[in-house]
Amino acid sequence: MNKPLLIENTRIIDPASDRDFKGALLIENGVIADTAEGTIPGVPADAERIDARGMIACPGLIDMRVFTGEPGHEYRETLESAGHAAAAGGVTSILTMPDTAPAIDDGALVDYLLRRASATTCIRVLPSAAITKGLEGQDLTEFGLLREAGAVCFTEGRKSLQSAAVMRAAMTYATNFGVPIVHQPLDTSLAGEGVMNAGPLATFRGLRGIPTQAETIPLDRDLQLALMTGARYHAAQVSTARSTELLAHYKKRSPAISAGISINHLCLNENDVGSYRTFFKLSPPLRHEDDRLAMVEALKSGAIDIICSGHDPQDTEVKRQPFADAAEGAIGLETLLAGTLRLYHSGDVDLMTLLRALTARPAQILGLETGTLARGAPADICLFDPDYPWIVAEATIRSKSRNTTFENARMMGKVMATIVGGKIVYREDAAQ
Repeated sequence: MNKPLLIENTRIIDPASDRDFKGALLIENGVIADTAEGTIPGVPADAERIDARGMIACPGLIDMRVFTGEPGHEYRETLESAGHAAAAGGVTSILTMPDTAPAIDDGALVDYLLRRASATTCIRVLPSAAITKGLEGQDLTEFGLLREAGAVCFTEGRKSLQSAAVMRAAMTYATNFGVPIVHQPLDTSLAGEGVMNAGPLATFRGLRGIPTQAETIPLDRDLQLALMTGARYHAAQVSTARSTELLAHYKKRSPAISAGISINHLCLNENDVGSYRTFFKLSPPLRHEDDRLAMVEALKSGAIDIICSGHDPQDTEVKRQPFADAAEGAIGLETLLAGTLRLYHSGDVDLMTLLRALTARPAQILGLETGTLARGAPADICLFDPDYPWIVAEATIRSKSRNTTFENARMMGKVMATIVGGKIVYREDAAQ
């Protein structure tokens, strides 16, 4: 086992217990042995010490929407490279999507991912499994076998189930096995060949738009089915003001309903597309500023539960295309915390709420032991300096792909160290 580790002179924020204090944190045998205001008595003499003056210690971030290229598209991202990117961003657990080649629709593939992750990554990898075979939206996968193999939830990844009957059946089966359905609501017939938010800006740019109803109509359907079946349902990414209204309404009737938003949709809007900048072509598309502001308010009120990176690596060839032809998606593991801190520094959202959306709530939704700094919990910790200035530079990106929406962005707040299971897997002073 690793030597005991003492983090001292730090501000400790644990959203799971609503605690915020200055003190110390002791790690032994891979778990949190003690936390205390001020100092901890009786620290082992051989303990490694980190003087974290001016820093904040919080639970390691849990990212609930991460695409990798393994298996099938390793040139975009491997589990190993995603792990390094996550560690640099303070992310200690990632929920991987089943959009691989082949799709993760068989227990043997879940087992493969877990074994590969154990052998190559420095963080925790939580595999999701496909709802339908081949992600084709028709025949359900073997939920029981996939769950037994280690899948923590069921999702169609980038795709959206168009059939209400298939969704109802999926929710029923998922309820039987006690796992959540994570779904990206999108009516493909309404989205059509749209490539950005529908409105005057899309018209001005000569691009086909995606109306907000392409999200809200299937979301309303899903929420009604969740009430019908009693399922644990998580809307993977919402992006419109109307979506937050629907979530607020249905969450009053079921505590099993939750929703997420990508950091891109909290920080950016459709104007960032600018002169056809393909790194800003996302799914769902960046919306109007009024929608972004509604998302921020929904995060504060609890209508939106978690913030994710939406990490979706794409290689240069599929991004260096005319906007209408370019692939959707952006990487985000390394900038998840820094992007979130923009909302703190602007005074829009308090730090406890933001960190809860990155740690405790994802852990609760997925039923994890992590996401807390309670005694006996796994020692997954993010140590960051909230006021550290830095610039997102392509040369320092650890992901295999470079398609970030924050290229050359000035950030305030940086991860200084990431700890997984009591082991330091990233340290800023040793990273360059």
